[in-house]
Amino acid sequence: MNKQEFLADLRKRLCALPPDEIEEQLAFYGEMIDDRMDDGLSEEDAVLAIGSIDEIATQAVGKNDAGSKRRLKIWEIVLLVLGSPIWLSLAIAAFAVILSLYVTLWALIISLWAVFVALIGSALGCTAIGIGTACTDHLLPGIAALGIGVVCAGLSIFMFYGCKAATKGILMITKKVMIRFFGRRSCHE
Repeated sequence: MNKQEFLADLRKRLCALPPDEIEEQLAFYGEMIDDRMDDGLSEEDAVLAIGSIDEIATQAVGKNDAGSKRRLKIWEIVLLVLGSPIWLSLAIAAFAVILSLYVTLWALIISLWAVFVALIGSALGCTAIGIGTACTDHLLPGIAALGIGVVCAGLSIFMFYGCKAATKGILMITKKVMIRFFGRRSCHE
């Protein structure tokens, strides 16, 4: 394995690290290979002398995980406890606002579907009334009711596609938010 292949494989295995740390690691190992080549080793031997990519990647990712779990100092804990009436109430308020916006969006979607169902009911009712009225001695009011039924049927078709698109949009937003806050992405995506 030559230097470029080694560094490319190392980059793939370090994808869990932040980009600046990946570049730092690649520069470090690239320089280490160059130093060994300056000492007289061939490129392949210099790469072999560094060690296994698996061990290097495991060690680098392990150091990053260990460094991110620091313990809080006493004064930080005291500030968190003393500030909790403020930050906890603000966090609850922010959560309540976000939840109310989300519920409002779904209430809007449910209202749109209710209008769709009402249009279908109006179309069926007006059509039935129009036919019934036209069959009696009131031809013009029957035709008018039949026309209203046809208009309601046409509007319900448009309403169906609008409701469907709005529901898909809200579901897509919900999915993206859930993935953003609760899901973990693989580094190979």
